[in-house]
Order: sequence, then structure tokens, then C-alpha cells
Amino acid sequence: MQIAANLSLLFSEKPLIERIVAAAAAGFDGVEIQFPYEIPAIRLKEELERAGLPLVLINLPAADLLQGGPGLAAVPQRQAEFDAALELALSYAAMVRPDCVNVLPGRLAEGVAPEQALATLESNLARAAEAFSVLGITVVCEAINPLDMPGFLINTAEQLDTLLRRVDHPNCLAQLDLYHMARQGLDIPACIARLAGRIGHVQFADCPGRGEPGSGQVDFTAALAALRESGYRGWLGAEYRPAGATRDSLAWLARWRAGDYR
Repeated sequence: MQIAANLSLLFSEKPLIERIVAAAAAGFDGVEIQFPYEIPAIRLKEELERAGLPLVLINLPAADLLQGGPGLAAVPQRQAEFDAALELALSYAAMVRPDCVNVLPGRLAEGVAPEQALATLESNLARAAEAFSVLGITVVCEAINPLDMPGFLINTAEQLDTLLRRVDHPNCLAQLDLYHMARQGLDIPACIARLAGRIGHVQFADCPGRGEPGSGQVDFTAALAALRESGYRGWLGAEYRPAGATRDSLAWLARWRAGDYR
């Protein structure tokens, strides 16, 4: 499994466009960016090519989600905004060619029943999965813990499993973030087993604290063994918050390269 640097959190001491070369110099195999749209697509493509790194994942635009709002994907009243976000992501992805695009479920919006929100989310995921299949890009959907993001619609592997089964599209898979499972005290190998064969992307950080591996209590040896046993051979996205400069947080990377996942 190859390791990607999440440039929305790592190397944040540099401007976003400069983080790509920094990730290459640090020894990462690829990069992911939550919301890259501030960078013109052609500029991002050129910088990726210059650094010799693939773009592993981007998110569909999510409006006010990171500011505490409900986002777009599960809000019936925001269907036109979701449609515009989908069109923007499609045109952007056609240039930068990420492996995956993450459609964040978002929070339950005020005045919307949970069943209505889930039905809207299912419909939007199916539409996105079909649209991106033309580009050969996988659509993924993520469960996020409700402690860090109260009101988030999908929290657990079980809920994500149910959602994927209801969407029932071959181009819609799970994005499994090990940190978000650990933050809820869930059994990570059991979460992996629940989604085995339908995991499109994996992200990680230690817990508590969301720092680099080794800074918390997550058993990464067991987690990565479970991923291998499940048949997962995709990317591992390092999406953690370094306590200081990113370069000073990378002792784990050499260990993992040597097969030591402490």
C-alpha cells in the first residue's frame, strides 16, 4: 500500500501549491487535497507533473460544512447548489485526474427529517458515481465521528455499509478514516471487515489528538493487517495534524517503510 500526504493538513507552513514538492521531497508516494479549487486546475496539474506525484483524492465542494453548516449532499433545499458543485468537480477532475472524489454526507440540516436527508444523499451519491465513472474516477463517501463534527449524518462503518448498499452503484465505495473510527472507540479491524471489498480509500491519524502515528493509542499494526486481510491494496492517506513543522513529525514514515507500524 502506498502512502499519500494530505496537503490540507500536512506542510501547512507552506502555501498549498508548494506543499506538493515538499511531499515528494519527504518521500510520500502521492498527495490528496481536501478542497483544491483555489488553485487553477492546469496549475495543479503542472505542479503534480513537476513533482512526479499522482493526485489520489479530492473532495466535492461542500459549501459551509467546515464552518459548521450542513453542507450540500444531504439537503433537499440545496439540490441546485449540489448540482453546481458536481459540475465544478467534474470539470476540475477532468484536468487533474484524481483517483477518487469524496462526497461528504454533511450534517443533518435543520427542518429536514433524517429519512429525507438520507434519501437525498443516496440519490446524489448515485448521480455522482455515474458521472465520474465516465472519467474512470471512483466516488467515495466517508463516515466522520460526531464528537469532532456534531450532527454529521454518517458516523460508523455500519451506517456507511447501509448507505452503500442502498446506493448500490459499482462506482461508489467507502472512504474509511481510521481516526474517525478510533475517536468513537470502535473496533477498527471490525470496521474494516464490515466494509471489506468495498473500501475505495483509507485515511489515518492517531487518536487521541489526531497527530502522527505513534503519538496516540491506535494499533496501526492490527489495522493494517486487517486491511491486508480484507484485500485492500489501495492508498493510505496521512491526514493528521502535526504538532509543529511537518518534517519533524515524519519519523513514522521511515518505520512504516520498514514494515514497523507502531
